[in-house]
Amino acid sequence: MRNKSLTLLAFAALASVALPASAGTLDNIKSTGHIRLGYVPDAKPFTSMGASSPEGYGVQVCEAVVGQLKIQLGLPSLTVDWIAVSIENRFSQIQTGNIDLLCLPTSDSLSNRDQVSFSLPVFAGGNRAVIRADASAALRHTLAGERADKPVWRGSPASKLLSETTYAVVPRTSTEAWLNERGAALGIKAKVTQVADYRSGLQAVLDRKADVFFGDRQLILGAIDPAKRDQLVIVDRLFTHEQAGLALLRNNDDFRLAVDTALSNIYPSKNFADLFARWFGPLDERAKTFFMWNTPGK
Repeated sequence: MRNKSLTLLAFAALASVALPASAGTLDNIKSTGHIRLGYVPDAKPFTSMGASSPEGYGVQVCEAVVGQLKIQLGLPSLTVDWIAVSIENRFSQIQTGNIDLLCLPTSDSLSNRDQVSFSLPVFAGGNRAVIRADASAALRHTLAGERADKPVWRGSPASKLLSETTYAVVPRTSTEAWLNERGAALGIKAKVTQVADYRSGLQAVLDRKADVFFGDRQLILGAIDPAKRDQLVIVDRLFTHEQAGLALLRNNDDFRLAVDTALSNIYPSKNFADLFARWFGPLDERAKTFFMWNTPGK
């Protein structure tokens, strides 16, 4: 009886030892024939719930990755399970194993990489400014960096204009830290309004409670209400440059390599150019260069 108890304890101990995450994800996909993809239902144009299934740029990129994985893993009937997540719980859904891959392109900042890992970049992100369509030409040109004859320096007219402008930003984000750093560097005592989320920030601009909303490019695009799109202008200037990838579990090297290999095969194809154009317009030279530089050699 004692030997039987020891045997059961030994089996229990072995069962409690977690397999390496890198082996676990691919092994689970192979054994079940299913891959679990996470999407945010209201993050257009990246991921959203369509009439009957998820859609968006990130969704189509993930579908293309799955197409490549079917070939890599020899699983022509690999099935996708779409799982809805929120902006707030998207990382915890990865950490707890509820999803294998997050299809919402997400900034691979150091703070985010402390929680999850990332694929090759799938989108060029960075901080952008949003203003009302009826904003003054002076503000629009200053934010766009077009007033080269009147540089922004302490005490300059442009500096005065920016000091009199009210900004909205989501607190405790890299965007807020950047805005504070730039204001200090230029000696601008900016009027900053903190908002709960991106939709609240955009609404603050529409309600004239703020003149400018600063935020990450891909999240701004996802948060804009299509019905109000013509009332807002996204300034054509990236204030910072960040790359956004597909998030997955940390220490998941084999699965990440499989996803990166898939993306490396997808980017040079005409199908990807068509995919990108559907959501953001033609793949211009700047975008082509971005994807070329982020595609590793064979």
